[in-house]
Amino acid sequence: MAAATVARIAVSHQILRRDVPQAVRIVCTIGNISHSHGQQHKQTSITVSGSTGIENGSEVEQSLPRGGLNSSVNPPSSSPRISSSSNLWSDQPDYMKWRNKEAEILKDVGPIISLAKKILHSPRYRDGEHLTGEDAKKIVDKVLLYHPHSTNKIGHGIHSIMVDRHPEFRHTRCLFVVRTDGGWIDFSYQKCLRAYIRGKYPSDDAERFIKEHFKRT
Repeated sequence: MAAATVARIAVSHQILRRDVPQAVRIVCTIGNISHSHGQQHKQTSITVSGSTGIENGSEVEQSLPRGGLNSSVNPPSSSPRISSSSNLWSDQPDYMKWRNKEAEILKDVGPIISLAKKILHSPRYRDGEHLTGEDAKKIVDKVLLYHPHSTNKIGHGIHSIMVDRHPEFRHTRCLFVVRTDGGWIDFSYQKCLRAYIRGKYPSDDAERFIKEHFKRT
Protein backbone atom coordinates (compact mmCIF):
# COMPACT_ATOMS: atom_id res chain seq x y z
CA MET A 1 0.00 0.00 0.00
CA ALA A 2 1.38 3.44 -0.90
CA ALA A 3 2.49 5.58 2.01
CA ALA A 4 -0.13 8.01 3.27
CA THR A 5 0.61 11.37 4.74
CA VAL A 6 -1.34 12.31 7.81
CA ALA A 7 -1.29 15.83 9.10
CA ARG A 8 -2.76 16.80 12.40
CA ILE A 9 -3.07 20.40 13.36
CA ALA A 10 -4.14 21.37 16.82
CA VAL A 11 -4.73 25.01 17.50
CA SER A 12 -5.25 26.27 20.97
CA HIS A 13 -6.11 29.83 21.89
CA GLN A 14 -5.59 31.17 25.34
CA ILE A 15 -6.52 34.74 26.29
CA LEU A 16 -3.86 36.15 28.56
CA ARG A 17 -4.82 38.78 31.12
CA ARG A 18 -3.11 41.94 32.25
CA ASP A 19 -2.84 43.59 28.83
CA VAL A 20 -0.99 40.62 27.30
CA PRO A 21 -2.38 39.99 23.80
CA GLN A 22 -3.78 36.66 22.69
CA ALA A 23 -1.31 33.85 22.32
CA VAL A 24 -1.60 31.37 19.49
CA ARG A 25 0.06 27.96 19.49
CA ILE A 26 -0.04 25.77 16.40
CA VAL A 27 1.34 22.23 16.49
CA CYS A 28 1.66 20.15 13.32
CA THR A 29 2.59 16.48 13.41
CA ILE A 30 3.43 14.87 10.08
CA GLY A 31 3.86 11.11 9.93
CA ASN A 32 4.50 8.63 7.14
CA ILE A 33 2.55 5.45 7.78
CA SER A 34 3.02 2.22 5.78
CA HIS A 35 0.45 -0.49 6.54
CA SER A 36 2.15 -3.15 4.40
CA HIS A 37 5.61 -2.93 5.96
CA GLY A 38 4.66 -1.89 9.50
CA GLN A 39 7.12 0.93 9.52
CA GLN A 40 7.24 3.04 12.58
CA HIS A 41 5.79 6.54 12.48
CA LYS A 42 8.17 9.24 11.46
CA GLN A 43 7.07 12.51 12.94
CA THR A 44 8.04 16.09 12.43
CA SER A 45 6.76 18.65 14.93
CA ILE A 46 6.31 22.27 14.04
CA THR A 47 5.51 24.89 16.65
CA VAL A 48 4.43 28.41 15.83
CA SER A 49 3.83 30.62 18.82
CA GLY A 50 3.18 34.27 18.89
CA SER A 51 1.15 37.27 19.80
CA THR A 52 -1.79 38.40 17.71
CA GLY A 53 -1.24 42.01 18.67
CA ILE A 54 -4.96 42.68 18.81
CA GLU A 55 -4.51 45.74 21.01
CA ASN A 56 -0.96 46.89 20.46
CA GLY A 57 -0.34 46.00 16.83
CA SER A 58 2.69 43.83 17.62
CA GLU A 59 3.84 41.40 15.00
CA VAL A 60 3.51 37.62 15.27
CA GLU A 61 6.72 36.00 16.46
CA GLN A 62 7.49 32.56 15.03
CA SER A 63 9.83 29.77 16.02
CA LEU A 64 10.48 26.72 13.80
CA PRO A 65 12.66 23.65 14.37
CA ARG A 66 15.86 23.22 12.54
CA GLY A 67 15.49 21.95 9.02
CA GLY A 68 12.32 23.90 8.28
CA LEU A 69 9.07 22.48 6.96
CA ASN A 70 8.65 19.28 4.96
CA SER A 71 8.42 20.29 1.29
CA SER A 72 5.36 18.09 0.76
CA VAL A 73 3.30 19.99 3.34
CA ASN A 74 1.87 23.44 2.76
CA PRO A 75 1.61 25.74 5.81
CA PRO A 76 -1.92 26.57 6.97
CA SER A 77 -3.61 29.00 4.63
CA SER A 78 -5.19 30.95 7.48
CA SER A 79 -3.00 32.77 9.97
CA PRO A 80 -3.86 34.91 12.99
CA ARG A 81 -5.31 38.22 11.91
CA ILE A 82 -3.42 41.24 13.12
CA SER A 83 -5.18 44.53 13.59
CA SER A 84 -2.80 47.40 14.04
CA SER A 85 -3.54 49.90 16.80
CA SER A 86 -1.53 52.60 15.11
CA ASN A 87 -3.68 55.66 14.80
CA LEU A 88 -4.57 56.22 11.16
CA TRP A 89 -5.21 59.89 11.94
CA SER A 90 -1.77 60.52 13.40
CA ASP A 91 -0.45 61.78 10.06
CA GLN A 92 -3.37 64.14 9.48
CA PRO A 93 -2.57 67.84 10.08
CA ASP A 94 -5.93 68.55 11.75
CA TYR A 95 -5.49 65.63 14.15
CA MET A 96 -2.00 66.71 15.18
CA LYS A 97 -3.19 70.29 15.55
CA TRP A 98 -5.89 69.12 17.96
CA ARG A 99 -3.47 66.97 19.98
CA ASN A 100 -1.13 69.94 20.38
CA LYS A 101 -4.01 72.14 21.52
CA GLU A 102 -5.24 69.46 23.91
CA ALA A 103 -1.78 69.25 25.48
CA GLU A 104 -1.71 73.04 25.82
CA ILE A 105 -5.05 73.12 27.65
CA LEU A 106 -4.07 70.21 29.89
CA LYS A 107 -0.87 71.99 30.86
CA ASP A 108 -2.93 75.05 31.73
CA VAL A 109 -5.75 73.51 33.80
CA GLY A 110 -4.21 70.18 34.84
CA PRO A 111 -2.55 71.42 38.06
CA ILE A 112 -5.68 73.09 39.43
CA ILE A 113 -7.81 70.04 38.56
CA SER A 114 -5.36 67.86 40.48
CA LEU A 115 -5.49 70.20 43.47
CA ALA A 116 -9.31 70.26 43.52
CA LYS A 117 -9.46 66.46 43.38
CA LYS A 118 -6.97 66.13 46.22
CA ILE A 119 -8.99 68.55 48.34
CA LEU A 120 -12.27 66.72 47.72
CA HIS A 121 -11.22 63.08 47.47
CA SER A 122 -8.42 62.61 49.98
CA PRO A 123 -8.09 62.87 53.79
CA ARG A 124 -6.38 66.22 53.28
CA TYR A 125 -9.48 67.99 54.62
CA ARG A 126 -12.27 66.63 56.81
CA ASP A 127 -15.95 67.49 56.31
CA GLY A 128 -16.61 71.06 57.43
CA GLU A 129 -12.93 72.01 57.42
CA HIS A 130 -11.75 75.27 55.88
CA LEU A 131 -8.96 75.37 53.32
CA THR A 132 -5.57 76.66 54.34
CA GLY A 133 -4.44 80.03 53.00
CA GLU A 134 -2.48 78.80 49.98
CA ASP A 135 -5.08 76.25 48.87
CA ALA A 136 -7.90 78.75 49.39
CA LYS A 137 -6.11 81.42 47.33
CA LYS A 138 -5.60 79.03 44.40
CA ILE A 139 -9.22 77.86 44.47
CA VAL A 140 -10.52 81.45 44.57
CA ASP A 141 -8.17 82.89 41.92
CA LYS A 142 -8.14 79.95 39.46
CA VAL A 143 -11.56 78.39 40.04
CA LEU A 144 -14.27 80.40 41.84
CA LEU A 145 -13.75 83.68 40.00
CA TYR A 146 -14.56 81.93 36.70
CA HIS A 147 -17.91 80.58 37.84
CA PRO A 148 -20.70 81.85 35.53
CA HIS A 149 -22.45 83.24 38.63
CA SER A 150 -19.42 84.11 40.70
CA THR A 151 -20.86 87.47 41.82
CA ASN A 152 -23.88 85.77 43.34
CA LYS A 153 -21.74 83.07 44.90
CA ILE A 154 -19.39 85.55 46.55
CA GLY A 155 -22.08 87.96 47.76
CA HIS A 156 -20.69 90.62 50.10
CA GLY A 157 -17.29 88.97 50.26
CA ILE A 158 -15.33 85.78 50.85
CA HIS A 159 -14.50 84.78 54.38
CA SER A 160 -13.08 81.33 53.49
CA ILE A 161 -13.45 78.23 51.32
CA MET A 162 -14.81 75.12 53.00
CA VAL A 163 -15.11 71.41 52.14
CA ASP A 164 -18.30 69.63 53.17
CA ARG A 165 -21.06 67.29 52.02
CA HIS A 166 -23.44 68.49 49.34
CA PRO A 167 -26.73 69.54 50.98
CA GLU A 168 -28.79 67.31 48.65
CA PHE A 169 -26.36 64.58 47.61
CA ARG A 170 -24.89 63.60 50.95
CA HIS A 171 -22.51 61.03 49.46
CA THR A 172 -20.77 63.81 47.49
CA ARG A 173 -18.24 66.29 48.83
CA CYS A 174 -17.98 69.72 47.29
CA LEU A 175 -16.50 73.19 47.80
CA PHE A 176 -18.35 75.99 49.58
CA VAL A 177 -17.90 79.76 49.69
CA VAL A 178 -18.22 80.99 53.25
CA ARG A 179 -19.25 84.65 53.02
CA THR A 180 -18.35 87.49 55.30
CA ASP A 181 -22.03 87.83 56.29
CA GLY A 182 -22.00 84.27 57.66
CA GLY A 183 -23.83 82.63 54.77
CA TRP A 184 -22.35 79.86 52.68
CA ILE A 185 -23.11 78.28 49.30
CA ASP A 186 -21.65 75.43 47.26
CA PHE A 187 -19.97 75.76 43.85
CA SER A 188 -18.70 73.28 41.26
CA TYR A 189 -15.03 73.51 40.35
CA GLN A 190 -15.78 71.75 37.05
CA LYS A 191 -18.39 74.35 36.09
CA CYS A 192 -15.83 77.06 36.86
CA LEU A 193 -13.14 75.42 34.73
CA ARG A 194 -15.51 74.77 31.84
CA ALA A 195 -16.32 78.49 31.80
CA TYR A 196 -12.61 79.35 32.00
CA ILE A 197 -11.74 77.08 29.05
CA ARG A 198 -14.62 78.41 26.94
CA GLY A 199 -13.52 81.96 27.63
CA LYS A 200 -9.85 81.45 26.80
CA TYR A 201 -9.68 78.96 23.93
CA PRO A 202 -11.27 78.76 20.46
CA SER A 203 -14.81 77.39 20.57
CA ASP A 204 -14.16 74.16 18.67
CA ASP A 205 -11.11 73.28 20.76
CA ALA A 206 -12.81 74.23 24.02
CA GLU A 207 -15.93 72.18 23.36
CA ARG A 208 -13.95 69.15 22.22
CA PHE A 209 -11.71 69.29 25.27
CA ILE A 210 -14.68 69.63 27.63
CA LYS A 211 -16.47 66.74 25.95
CA GLU A 212 -13.46 64.45 26.28
CA HIS A 213 -12.23 65.46 29.76
CA PHE A 214 -15.27 66.46 31.80
CA LYS A 215 -18.25 64.38 32.91
CA ARG A 216 -20.68 67.15 32.00
CA THR A 217 -20.69 69.79 29.30
